[in-house]
Amino acid sequence: MFFLEIKADDKNYKKSEFVILPCPYEKTTSYGKGTQKGPEAIIKASKYLEAFDEELAIEPSVAGIYTENPVSISTLYSKTLKTLKNNKRPIILGGEHSLSVEAVRAARKIYPDLSVLCFDAHADLRNKYQGNKQSHACTVRRILEICPVVQVGVRSLSREEFDFAETSGQIKKIFFHNTVHCKPYTVNPLRYTAHDIKKLISLLSKNIYISFDVDVFDPSVMPSTGTPEPGGFFWNDILVLLKQVCKNKNIVGADFVELMPIKNFNAPDYMIAKLIYKLIGYINLQD
Repeated sequence: MFFLEIKADDKNYKKSEFVILPCPYEKTTSYGKGTQKGPEAIIKASKYLEAFDEELAIEPSVAGIYTENPVSISTLYSKTLKTLKNNKRPIILGGEHSLSVEAVRAARKIYPDLSVLCFDAHADLRNKYQGNKQSHACTVRRILEICPVVQVGVRSLSREEFDFAETSGQIKKIFFHNTVHCKPYTVNPLRYTAHDIKKLISLLSKNIYISFDVDVFDPSVMPSTGTPEPGGFFWNDILVLLKQVCKNKNIVGADFVELMPIKNFNAPDYMIAKLIYKLIGYINLQD
């Protein structure tokens, strides 16, 4: 299967700016399971997308989209690195969130000034979870060992994570979702104002990698995730943020993770496929 049903061949690869890397990895999910089916569901849903984007009045696919065969977690680093070395932008389809660490590691090798913009309902700042330092609940903590991270949409974290965020200074780079009641003088509640978005963008470097956990959405529009959290973003909230980030920064790659498809319920799969296509379109506008 191919994203947007654009067949993959050598000629297509050479002219493509974007490379889809499906990575159906799931090992440490701690609540609902099934994220390994996410990549296939997203690609399958993409066949029903319109190539023309009515907001942008362009066909983002003209930039070229190439879909790789599914990759394992053990080869994700090398595949991502190869994609970047070929001057292409990798878009990784997960799978659980822990896979982002390997992709970021590869991107950091090419872009020394890299920072990560992470959309997630959870802080993912634990040093270890259920005895595993590579758990999906530790993803941002591991990425911070590689490069800076700005977090958006957080609305759930443990005491351990909050204390770490405060002592490490990471708290200044967490934009909590809407109203925050824990020590409000130290945190950044995001209310989608132009000022908030400008502040968020100012914390990012020129070259950024986007890591998008689908549970950042409100579960009323994204029930297909293993760790749902009440509250969250809606469609237009995300588009406003992504568009401004793409306008001001160079997006070197991205991943979309933690989609747990529900049988015979296709809307969430389609929404993520369309979100990926929107991101491609926003990047196209800046090229």
